[in-house]
Amino acid sequence: MSATAVTILVGAICLLAGVVGGFFLARRNFMNYMEKNPQINEDMVMSMMSQMGQKPSRKKINQVMSNMQKAQKQAQKQMKK
Repeated sequence: MSATAVTILVGAICLLAGVVGGFFLARRNFMNYMEKNPQINEDMVMSMMSQMGQKPSRKKINQVMSNMQKAQKQAQKQMKK
């Protein structure tokens, strides 16, 4: 093999390794961000319940939030497998 071919091959391998490594690094950072900053909060649950015609009590809101947290933890466990 010539030196040019080796250089191109090494460059392609490094590029591929960088893309794969960057993907997994970005995925890990995104998962950590979503865990610390969930997309939905109690105010959003309250407004959704009001829009659906339900009276949002504190008990219902807490129940919805706990169910969402359980589902999120379960999804994270499945992702790790």
